Amino acid sequence: MSGIIRVYKRNEEGVLEFREAWFDEDYSQFVMNHGVVGHQSKTEETDVADAAAAEGLMDAFAVQCAEDGYAEVPEKDQFWVVAQYALKTKDGTNRDRYLEEKAKDALISHLAWRGLGTVERSEFGDSKLNIFCLTPDVNKTVNAIKVCIRGEDLDFTKLSIGAAPFGDTEFKLKHSPKPANSFSL
Repeated sequence: MSGIIRVYKRNEEGVLEFREAWFDEDYSQFVMNHGVVGHQSKTEETDVADAAAAEGLMDAFAVQCAEDGYAEVPEKDQFWVVAQYALKTKDGTNRDRYLEEKAKDALISHLAWRGLGTVERSEFGDSKLNIFCLTPDVNKTVNAIKVCIRGEDLDFTKLSIGAAPFGDTEFKLKHSPKPANSFSL
C-alpha cells in the first residue's frame, strides 16, 4: 500500500488548502483529512473490507485530487523549520531525551492535523536539541510550533525557532526566548 497521500492547492482567494488520505490498518478504515493549512482539519473515516479495497479508495482519492487541482508540494519548494532547545550539556541528558520524544510526538500530531508538514528528524549536538520540520508554510508552522510547545508545557522558555528554504543552510531566527539576531544549528 502507498502510505499517505498529501496534496495542496491555493483556492480562489490564494489560501493554501490541503487534503490527505491513508489506510488505518488497525481499524480497517480509509481516512480522509482536509482543510485550510494552519487550521484544525476535518476528518472522515470509511470502513473497508481489506487493504485491496483501501487501495482502490486511495487511487480514486488521488484521481479526484488531481482533477480538483491539488498536487504534492515538491521538497525543493518547501521549508525547514527547526524547533531548537538550549541544553545544559553538550550531548543531552536522559531528561533531554525524554523532552525530545515528548516534543516530537506533540509536533507530529499538531502539524499533521493542520496540514503544516512533517517532523523529519531530531538530533542532539553542540548543547542543542534540534527538531527538523518540513513544511509548505513557514509562518503558520512557526506559530503552530509555539502554540503546541506552550500548550504541552514543554519548556517553552528554552525554545528557539529558525527557518530556511529546503536547500539552504542559512537559517533565519523566527522566535527566541531572549533577544537574539541569529540562529545556528
